[in-house]
Amino acid sequence: MTESHLTQLGAEARPAASPDEAVLETVPYQRLPGPPTIVRFACPEFTSLCPVTGQPDFAHLVIDYAPDERLVESKSLKLFLTSFRNHGSFHESCTVEVARRIVEVTKPLWLRIGGYWYPRGGIPIDVFWQTGAPPEGVFLPDQGVPPYRGRG
Repeated sequence: MTESHLTQLGAEARPAASPDEAVLETVPYQRLPGPPTIVRFACPEFTSLCPVTGQPDFAHLVIDYAPDERLVESKSLKLFLTSFRNHGSFHESCTVEVARRIVEVTKPLWLRIGGYWYPRGGIPIDVFWQTGAPPEGVFLPDQGVPPYRGRG
């Protein structure tokens, strides 16, 4: 089945100049009976810019969500995440902005994000956000990113 509203999948597409300009697309999802499905996206090479120094910041993002009627289309997610490459924002704001945009377009049953930021100045910053308690009965694995000891 082809989704006629998709503008990036199957077409040449480049990352937007900023997250505000990025198009985050979705596709329909039909939930099956039983506990909700958990979908995980891992982005071990997320980058943004420090809004004060302009220096690059690097993170490993892990996004878990329980879709309701819409899924994030993965190519548009990759392009959206890449749009942060030249975006100046603090770790906390970047992490939460990614999550809120996904929530805005998919309206999931539940979402959580872990932003595991690599150290600058010797201090790693880990940022966590979620929409509420996870749905009852879901299998929710650990995000799998160990405390900082030279992450890789």
